[in-house]
This record gives sequence, structure tokens and C-alpha cells, in this order.
Amino acid sequence: MRVLVWFVRFILFILLFGFAIKNDHGVDLYFYFSKQWHFQLVFIILVAFAVGALMGVTATVASLLRQRHEVFRLRKQLARAERDAGQASEEATRPPEPF
Repeated sequence: MRVLVWFVRFILFILLFGFAIKNDHGVDLYFYFSKQWHFQLVFIILVAFAVGALMGVTATVASLLRQRHEVFRLRKQLARAERDAGQASEEATRPPEPF
């Protein structure tokens, strides 16, 4: 199985490396106020991919933290309910005290 995973990684690397070599042309980026930068196309694609991946990870982490907080709150509520139910059952099974 490990050999298969490494083979897939190697093929993916070769494909991406070939893509980078084919797209090594210079590209001009025009910004506001007559700002202009000249970069390689593959660099711009890499930066766009990295920014998109970072935004996706940030959204995922925010959702994960909210879910963990909710699970913690619900576990605490469940423990409190179980403790209250245990106390109520002890009181119900206890024989009445004589006067």
C-alpha cells in the first residue's frame, strides 16, 4: 500500500512539475494607482492556490472549534443531568425515615 501511495505522489509531482515548466512565462499584474508587478505565471498560480488553501483551512478550523465548544458544553450538561438523576433515584429508593 505504501508503494502505491508513493507512486501516486510521484506521478502527481511529475504532472505539477511539467505544469510549472510549461507555464514559466512572465505576467504583468496591474494594481490600482498605476502599480504594476511582473511575475512568473506559475508563481502567481502557486500564490493563488496557497491563499485559497489557507482560507479553506481557516474556515475549517473555525467550524471545528465551534463544534468542540458545543460538544464540551453538551458533555457538561449531560454530566449534570446524570448527577441530578442519580441523586433523585437515591432519594426514591431510600426508605422513609421514622418520626
